[in-house]
Amino acid sequence: MAARPAEPGFVELFTPKLVTTLREHYGRADFKADAVAGLTVAIVALPLSMAIAIASGVTPDRGLYAAIVGGFIVSALGGSRFQIGGPAGAFIVLVATTVATHGVDGLLLATLMSGVMLAAIGFLRLGTYIKFIPYPVTVGFTAGIGVIIFASQVKDLLGLTLAGTEPAAILPKLEAIGAALPTANVPTIAISVLTVGLILGLKRWRPHWPGMLIAVTAAAVAASLLPLPVETIGSKFGGIPQSLPMPSLPPLSLAKMADMLPAAIAFTLLGAIESLLSAVVADSMSGRRHRSNCELVAQGMANVASALFGGICVTGTIARTATNVRAGAHGPIAGMLHSLFLLAFVLLAAPLASAIPLAALAAVLAVVAWNMVERHAFATLFRTSRGDTLVLMATLLLTVFRDLTEGIVVGFTLGALLFLHRMAQSVEVESELPLVADDQADRPERYDPSLARDAKVVVHHITGAFFFGAAANVGAVLDRIGETPRAYVLDFSSVPFLDSTAAATIEGFVRKAERLGAVVDIAGARPAIRRTLLAHGVRRPRARFHASLDDAVTAAREAAE
Repeated sequence: MAARPAEPGFVELFTPKLVTTLREHYGRADFKADAVAGLTVAIVALPLSMAIAIASGVTPDRGLYAAIVGGFIVSALGGSRFQIGGPAGAFIVLVATTVATHGVDGLLLATLMSGVMLAAIGFLRLGTYIKFIPYPVTVGFTAGIGVIIFASQVKDLLGLTLAGTEPAAILPKLEAIGAALPTANVPTIAISVLTVGLILGLKRWRPHWPGMLIAVTAAAVAASLLPLPVETIGSKFGGIPQSLPMPSLPPLSLAKMADMLPAAIAFTLLGAIESLLSAVVADSMSGRRHRSNCELVAQGMANVASALFGGICVTGTIARTATNVRAGAHGPIAGMLHSLFLLAFVLLAAPLASAIPLAALAAVLAVVAWNMVERHAFATLFRTSRGDTLVLMATLLLTVFRDLTEGIVVGFTLGALLFLHRMAQSVEVESELPLVADDQADRPERYDPSLARDAKVVVHHITGAFFFGAAANVGAVLDRIGETPRAYVLDFSSVPFLDSTAAATIEGFVRKAERLGAVVDIAGARPAIRRTLLAHGVRRPRARFHASLDDAVTAAREAAE
C-alpha cells in the first residue's frame, strides 16, 4: 500500500507567497515585470476604488484607503501570487446598507470585526470548505449584485433629482427613479454615454489600453472645458485629501459590537467567497496554486488595517487580479506596487480628482455591473440542468429582491439538497438469486443467473456512497425478497462511504435476517465502513466480515447447506 503524503505543517500552510517568490532568486527582470503590472492594475483600480466607495455611500477617499492599505497587506501576506486586494463591487449593497443604518463608524467597526473573523477562519483552516459553495450560487449572487449595482447608478447616470432619500430596496428604488425621470439632466446623460462608449470601444479596438481611466479622464476634461452643469467629486465631496489619515480605532463598546455582528458576519462570508474565488481564477490563468487559509488570514489583516485607516471592506478583486496576471506579473510585489502607485496619486495628484463627474464613475460601475452578469454561464446552466437552474434563479431573485445573505444561504441549501438527491439516485443495489458462481475470476458487470451453483443464497451488490439520502431506497430493495434464502452476501466493495443512517439500515436488515434464520456475510467493506457497522451492532454472530466476495460466497454457501 502506498504511503499517504504527510499533512503540510503550520509554516508551510501560512508562509506568504511573497516569501516563496523571493526565495526563487527574484531579480531585476522580475521586478521590472511586476512594476509594469502594478502600474497597469493601479490605472484600473484608481477610478474603480473611488466609484465603489461613492456607490457604497461613503466618500471616494475611503475606497482609495482600502486599496492602498488593504491591497498592500493582501499582496504582502497573502497565499496567492497574483491576488489584488481592494474594494469590490460585490460589497456595495452591504456597505451602503450598513452606512445608512449605523453610519461610517458602524461600518468601520463591522469591517474591523470581519477582519478578525476572516483571520480566525484562516487559522482554523476552514478556508478549504469555502470551495463547497455551488457554482450556480456564485453565478446567481454575482449577477444579483450586478443588477443591484446598476440600479443604484441610474440616478447618477441620468442626473436625476429624487424627492427625498433614494430607497435601498430595489422596487421602491425603481419607483422613485421612475417618478424622477422628468428631472433627467441632458449633459449628465451625455457624459454617461461618452464614458460607456469609450470604455466599450477601447475594450474592443485597443484592449491593452486603460479604457476606464481614459474614459474617466476624457469625461473630466469635457466637464471642465465646456463647462457642463454636472455634479463632480469636487462639488459633492470637496475633493480628496492629499495624505493618508493616522490610524485609529472606531468607537468600541459591547453594545455596538453586538449591533454590528450581523453586518460583520455578512462581510466575512462574502469576503471569504469573493477572495478565494478570485484566487482560483488567478490559479486557472497562471497554472499556480494558492494557499487558501493563508489568503484568508491576509484578507483578515487587510480588513483590520483598512478599518484603522478609515477604509471600507477589502477583498480579492477578480477583474483587477486577472488584469495583473495578463499584465505579466511575476509575484506579489506587483500588488504591493499597485498600492504604492495609488498612494502616489493621493499624495501628488489628488486635486485632479475633483473634476471627475459622478456620471463618469457611475458609467464605470454600470460596465462593471454588466460584466458581473455571466451570460454564458446562465445559458449553460439553463441548458444542462433544471435543478441548477432552480438554484441559480432562487439565489439571483432573493439577492435582488430580499437580501444578499439570504440569497446565498437559500441557494446553498437548495444546492446541497440537489446534491443529496443526485447522490441518492446514484446508489444502486444489484441483487440476483440464485448465487453467482464463486469460481469466476472476473465476474461480469451483472450477476448472471445461468452461473448459479446454489439457490439458497442471495447476493446484494451495493454501488455508490451509502448515506441517509439513499438509505430508504436501499432498505426497500433489501426487504423485497420473494423467497427466504438461507444466506445473504452484501458486497460493499464498491461503497466508498457509509454514514450512521445507512449503518442502521444494514443493522435492521441483519436483525430481520437473524429472525428468519438466515446468515449475513459482508464482503469488501473498507476499514472505516467496517468500524461504523460494528459500532451499530453489525457483528458476529449476526453478521460476518470477509475481505473479498469469493470468501463471503464460500462462507455463505457453507452456512446454507
